[in-house]
Amino acid sequence: MRLIRRAAVFGAAAMLAAGLVSVVSQLPAQGHGTPMSPGSRTFLCWKDGLSQQGDIQPHNPACTAAVQQGGTNPLYNWFSVLRSDAAGRTVGLIADGQLCSGGNATFAAYNQARNDWPLTHLTAGARFDFKYSNWAHHPGTFYFYVTKDSWSPTRALAWNDLESTPFLTVTNPPQNGGPGTNEGHYYFSGNLPSNKSGRHLIYSRWVRSDSNENFFGCSDVTFDGGNGQVTGVGPGSENPTDPGGPTPTTGPTPTPTAGPTTPAPSGDCMAVYKIIGSWNGGFQAEVEIMNHSTRTYGGWTASWAWPSGQTLAQVWNGTSTVSGTNVTVRNASWNGSVAPNGRTTFGFLGTHSGTNTLPAVTCVGS
Repeated sequence: MRLIRRAAVFGAAAMLAAGLVSVVSQLPAQGHGTPMSPGSRTFLCWKDGLSQQGDIQPHNPACTAAVQQGGTNPLYNWFSVLRSDAAGRTVGLIADGQLCSGGNATFAAYNQARNDWPLTHLTAGARFDFKYSNWAHHPGTFYFYVTKDSWSPTRALAWNDLESTPFLTVTNPPQNGGPGTNEGHYYFSGNLPSNKSGRHLIYSRWVRSDSNENFFGCSDVTFDGGNGQVTGVGPGSENPTDPGGPTPTTGPTPTPTAGPTTPAPSGDCMAVYKIIGSWNGGFQAEVEIMNHSTRTYGGWTASWAWPSGQTLAQVWNGTSTVSGTNVTVRNASWNGSVAPNGRTTFGFLGTHSGTNTLPAVTCVGS
């Protein structure tokens, strides 16, 4: 296996020297985060569904539908709605209707147009204390937008649904609590948009300044005179009251919930795929496996389906199985053990005949 890796690397280096490889500048994906107040869909659905046993059992109907569509893995990774290739891009990178997932297929279920997502109650024009998860700390700028009055919660969010300029922009805010914890967060205060009432979405972008990685989030809110109260989370949210009318509906401020002590084996592993280099008809890629649990993996398995006709040629730091467009890669004998909050990588060479679209990769730690 080491000989294969060495040959692959030498082969790529030779192509680079010959001018056939264009290197894509994509640093390892390490920064994770999403809005915690006002909470994003993934964060509040995680809080809604997390049981005392550590598994996900959603109560809210929108969260239930999202889990039915996309499984529980996105909620164990609620802080990871990311694009590693975004580099500050918006329109043209992420299609209308996919803004809440950031165009990341893993989180596609959270694009659903519904009026029963968990909801944060706010007062238009008021000063508000924002919190944004700092699962991993990195420099960058946060942008917050609000939907136009013409937007409806029954229509998937499009770029034209957002006001043209952010109502709040913050660069490198302070943080409270350590990275890699469920409660750690950046914090900053800002004025909420004025002249708003009823149901809206607050859309956020975290643009890292030290890599091309960007994060995205949709926070469902209602401007009804509230001060950050959350409804539609936890037992009793199967039939939440729709607070979109003129009468404010508020609930208790949620108490932070600790992460699972024994995570479900399929819910604590995250995989990030990135292109290292490409040339005519071929490419080199890498997948980073991250352990977001409190236990050490004894082994791991990553899998994906090629979206646009790619094929696998050589793999190093793993063993592969291919069935049609489906690829499964398991750990090698020397890199199966991954400590909590640790990571490892495997690489490969592939071929493509058209657009080299990035696949959605899932992983399981054992």
